[in-house]
Amino acid sequence: METKNLQARQDDSSDTPKKSVYQPNQEGLIFPQEPVFKSHEEERQHRKERLAAACRLFARHGFSFGFGGHLTVRDPEHPELFWTNPMAVPFSMVKTSMLVQVDHKGKVVQGDYAINQAGYVLHSAIHEQNPDIIASCHAHTVHGGAWAAFGRPLDPVTQDACMFYGDHAVLGDGAGKVPVAAESGNPVALAFADNKAIIHQNHGLLVASRHSIDDACWHFIALDHCCRMQLMIEAAHEIRPKFIDAKHAAYSREHLGNEFIGWLHFQTLFAEIAHLQPDLFD
Repeated sequence: METKNLQARQDDSSDTPKKSVYQPNQEGLIFPQEPVFKSHEEERQHRKERLAAACRLFARHGFSFGFGGHLTVRDPEHPELFWTNPMAVPFSMVKTSMLVQVDHKGKVVQGDYAINQAGYVLHSAIHEQNPDIIASCHAHTVHGGAWAAFGRPLDPVTQDACMFYGDHAVLGDGAGKVPVAAESGNPVALAFADNKAIIHQNHGLLVASRHSIDDACWHFIALDHCCRMQLMIEAAHEIRPKFIDAKHAAYSREHLGNEFIGWLHFQTLFAEIAHLQPDLFD
């Protein structure tokens, strides 16, 4: 399978139900197709390339903050292990070959680099306590961190914000504390049992996906985008926003915030970063 290009012609067979209204009705049109793998090795390489690309995309969106921030994806053959970005390597310089494979105890199984121990605490707990979660993302973003200081969920004030309607939580446990103890990640992990996104009070944003690193990366970018919009709305003191009613917000969440749509959005970003920065595949 060609892991760097998933564009293919859409088969409109009645035996293949659509996952989204965005899929074309007409046969033979080029449209992104979810990959099918012939081996664990092929899927592992695919996941690692997408993880490296996600790191580069975090850099392009301004999510770099020293060595802060970490992204993980579960190994397809050994689900007790996951891949993560190397410690103190800028997101903008991460390559597929630099990624580190680590176990739940923080031991590096494959790779030459050390890992971010604070990131290990959070992500290890997320993956260990939620075996269905494939990928997770966290970074110290300006807008996500600013909104997290309020300790409030996002309001359903835009269609984009509805992607997270009823599917994100505010976590106050350990607010503002650097997670260096093994138990620190547990409240975060438990909060992911029923949500795809967490606003960790006085800390920032975390997103997890049961589908792919593609989906996790896109929804993290989208969550930070929504935090930025919410902050701008809050700054307009003279007039208050109109909320989207619960029925329409839930409908938008179902059709705009699902895992396939997250994966689909990421394909646009991936095509650009793969074209502009092909060294990420080294």
